[in-house]
Amino acid sequence: MSELDQFENDSKIVAITFDDGYLDNHTKALPLLKKYNACATLYLVIDRHNNDWSVKKNPKHDSGVLASEEKLSDQQIQEMLDSGVFELGGHTISHPYLPNITIDVKKHEILECKNILENAFNTSVTSFAYPFGVYSDEDINIIEESSYRSAVITDEGVADTNSIYELKRIKASGKDNFFAFKLRVLKGFRGYI
Repeated sequence: MSELDQFENDSKIVAITFDDGYLDNHTKALPLLKKYNACATLYLVIDRHNNDWSVKKNPKHDSGVLASEEKLSDQQIQEMLDSGVFELGGHTISHPYLPNITIDVKKHEILECKNILENAFNTSVTSFAYPFGVYSDEDINIIEESSYRSAVITDEGVADTNSIYELKRIKASGKDNFFAFKLRVLKGFRGYI
C-alpha cells in the first residue's frame, strides 16, 4: 500500500464552515482558528444587514431576531481573509428561499453573489451554500454550469465526494455539550445510532 493509499484510508478531513456573516465569526471564531492553526470557509450573504431571512422560508418566523443580530462589516471580512485562515464562499445576495423564486432570479442570486464577493474582496469564490439548505435539481444545475467547484447543504452526515454539489455538513450547536459534538463528528449525525 502506498503512502497516499494509507493517507486516504486512515485520514479524515474536516472542513469548518460558517454561514451568513454574523459578527461572532470575527470576534469568537477568528481568534480560535488562529490559535489552533485551522482554516474555515465563510458562506457570506451580500445583503446581510437588517435582513431577517428566516421570514422568507416561513412568515411565522418574523421575530426580527436575525435582522437585529450583529453582522460582519466588509472591513472585518477583509481582516478575516487577510488572516489567511478564512476563505469566502457564496451564499446568495439576499438569502432567498429558492423554491419561491423563478429560475432567472435564482441565477442572479447565485451567480451575481460570486461576482460581487470576488470583486469586493479581490478573492476567488469556488464554493456555494444553499440558503436554508433547501435546493432542487434546477439549483444544482445552476451551480454545476457556473465556475463554482462545490456546494454544501445542511443535511447532517459525512460528506460524500461523489456528490460534490451536495456535500453534507455536521451542525455544531451551542446547545450540545462536548460529548455530543464529538459524537456528531465521529458519526456524522446526532445521537448513538
